[in-house]
Amino acid sequence: MKTIVPLDELLKQYIQGTLLRKDFEGRIFTFVLENRQRFHLFDWGKDTCVDFLCWLYPRMSRAIDNYQEMGSSFEAYMASIVYWSAREYRSREVNHNIIEHAFWEARAEDMHPCESEPDYLEPLPALKPVTNPRQTLILSLKSYFFMSEDYISRIAPAIGIAKEQLQYLIDEVRKRRIARDEEIRGLRERIQDQYYRCMVFEKKLEATPKESCRYEKIKGQLERARTRYRTMKKRYASMSRHATNREIAEVLGLSKGAVDSSLYAIKQKAREQLRPQRDL
Repeated sequence: MKTIVPLDELLKQYIQGTLLRKDFEGRIFTFVLENRQRFHLFDWGKDTCVDFLCWLYPRMSRAIDNYQEMGSSFEAYMASIVYWSAREYRSREVNHNIIEHAFWEARAEDMHPCESEPDYLEPLPALKPVTNPRQTLILSLKSYFFMSEDYISRIAPAIGIAKEQLQYLIDEVRKRRIARDEEIRGLRERIQDQYYRCMVFEKKLEATPKESCRYEKIKGQLERARTRYRTMKKRYASMSRHATNREIAEVLGLSKGAVDSSLYAIKQKAREQLRPQRDL
């Protein structure tokens, strides 16, 4: 069995010059690794301890330079360094695991494999010409935010204009809405980040003893984060993703009143169609 030289003896050899600095640091590394219980690393396996010592190595090197013999032995001094560093390392690892878990849980839905779209053996039937092309065009521009390329290619013939012309009109609406759309997208991303932040605080709260001061601090942070999250969601829900009637009028070269009346007529038709039939 290999004999492990005590740290105080290693320090003497280093001071006397019989042990090089690199070898001295390596022997300290080995001593701590082989005497984990002495340094209060009871529940750590060898691999975990090696990871910890690799993280500790720069701090251990500085501790050697800062050591001054003032009553306590070099081994006691290093034991103190290892003990408090181990507490910090454990805390960092717990926070890292909590944050990693919350991140993957928050992003899990986005990473679910999407089902492949069905292959249609026959193309979708063309839409029939609409009875009021102008009203349909205004409604399409009103809903520009939700217009897909497929819908544009199908609705354009129904209202009697070329697909390129309809796409041009939609792009013109988007140019007028670009600042607002960027604001909506930015807020949506901040809501996602805030949701992730709430999850981190929840996981930290679960891992913190209830009787500790840290528990109350994290609880307060969680409450504030949840309040901010709810406020941001309400704001997002109130933000319109539709073009304004004035913006549509500018793109089509019409008066705002003409756009207002067209959309009002569409609403009236929709109400009539959705109104349940009265009992005879």
